[in-house]
Amino acid sequence: MTILVVGGGGREHALVWALSRSGDHSLICAPGNPGMAEIAKLFPVKVSDIDGLVDLAGNEKVDLVVVGPEVPLVAGLADELRMKGIPCFGPGKNGAQLEGSKWFAKDIMNYAGVPTARCRVFTDTSSAMKYMGEDAKGFVIKADGLAAGKGVFLPDESDEARSILDSLFGGRFGESGQRVVIEERLQGKEVSVLAICSGTDCVILPPSRDHKRLGDGDSGPNTGGMGAICPPPEIVDGFCEKARKEIILPVLEELASRGIDYRGVLYAGLMITAEGLKVLEFNVRFADPETQAVLPMIENDLADLLDTAARGGSLQGEVPVKDGCCACVVIASGGYPGTYKKGFTITGLDKIEDALVFHAGTAMENGKLVTGGGRVLSVVSMGDTLEDSLDKTYKELDKIDFKGKYYRRDIGRTV
Repeated sequence: MTILVVGGGGREHALVWALSRSGDHSLICAPGNPGMAEIAKLFPVKVSDIDGLVDLAGNEKVDLVVVGPEVPLVAGLADELRMKGIPCFGPGKNGAQLEGSKWFAKDIMNYAGVPTARCRVFTDTSSAMKYMGEDAKGFVIKADGLAAGKGVFLPDESDEARSILDSLFGGRFGESGQRVVIEERLQGKEVSVLAICSGTDCVILPPSRDHKRLGDGDSGPNTGGMGAICPPPEIVDGFCEKARKEIILPVLEELASRGIDYRGVLYAGLMITAEGLKVLEFNVRFADPETQAVLPMIENDLADLLDTAARGGSLQGEVPVKDGCCACVVIASGGYPGTYKKGFTITGLDKIEDALVFHAGTAMENGKLVTGGGRVLSVVSMGDTLEDSLDKTYKELDKIDFKGKYYRRDIGRTV
């Protein structure tokens, strides 16, 4: 097949790497990144350019489009491709509302009977503060719309909560923050689940856990993700089937009852609470950096699986998974997720021996690889145990250097 992967981050690099191992496929990417250029042909089409992406897929006679980021899905890229007869792994605009609006996702969960945190939606600071009262630490504040993975806040006290709300309603995320969902803060252990979906059918990929906070000990602001492990150590037999039956399938059936044919990946951020599994959030695309830790664990033909789902076919059986564990640690630019500088030369990649390196925020300048974003690289290693995979990852990571290099040192060792 000729496969177009839309996006240019670490998640998309991991997807291209996995698809390149699935068979004799021709891979193209838009816009891609320097790491992806080694295994795919790149085209300088932005992920927000829906018409340009559709034209590219048609001109290159693409057999399958795999969409990485959420922005083109919410904008309706999958719908436009399907109208042209081009199979797309990614939900249409209506299904993408699961990520485009957290309130819509809550409504779907409520009707589907899927357990989640109690919540309310607000459009002003005063009402939201009155709802939370004096115990802001018992709540989570979420921008209703898309916020590039940075729209979730866990305030420690009321003044911080008020400041967060004022910034959201003041335009921090534009229209995405004009409605805010406030929900109870759940207690337990977080687990990420990626489900490959075809209508009301799905298969579950091996579970993972990401680390959102910037600093060691889960401190500091939320980020797009500083690392991930697969699988989390406390996962028990039957977990994936439980998540499939209690979370994913009811949501797919509720979507179908509303006329939404969901074809793509459904990410469920789950909390294992004393009362059982509860949903923290849904995303409508492969998670980042969980994808970098999950895909190396999969043994089957990823291209065939995604193509079957994109065409609405039946998904049979379980996804075969390798023994052992996989760990991913993100190397970021100093200052991320706030202000940071770009253009610093990256060295040491030629010294990597026992790890995969997925590019995210990189660029080429004057023939040299330089930093070009907040999250720069993902370093990934497999091991017989979680500690083995983490030891390998950190050993290889230390070989890479650039000015302002930052990474967490406790990935996989905190909940």
